[in-house]
Amino acid sequence: MIENMEVFFMSELGNIRIADDVVKTIAAKAAVDVEGVYKLAGGVVDEVSKMLGKKRPTNGVKVEVGEVECSIEVYLVVKYGYKIPEVAEEVQKAILEAVSSLSGLKVVEVNVYVQNVKMEDIEETTEEFED
Repeated sequence: MIENMEVFFMSELGNIRIADDVVKTIAAKAAVDVEGVYKLAGGVVDEVSKMLGKKRPTNGVKVEVGEVECSIEVYLVVKYGYKIPEVAEEVQKAILEAVSSLSGLKVVEVNVYVQNVKMEDIEETTEEFED
């Protein structure tokens, strides 16, 4: 996977460079704004970064960027009670729209990996019965 690369555009006025982290940030913001998404789920590297006190808002997002197109993988946790396929599809649409419109890149695929389901209400209810 290509990381820390830049997208390069030429205009009449000069060059425009967009770093991979910009694409990751756009995708992360679009994903967490979808109703039913609890949070992004980072992998092992992200967990180590968190332990070291390094906060990365793009945890759970991976991108491969070419000259004019990109592919994106997003790992997330869905809130309990939401239909997982519908949430995942809305995430795909939101990321496609946001990255395409803000970066000018063609998004060829958005793969969504649901890593967990957050069951806030059920955990609170269970605790009440245990007392």
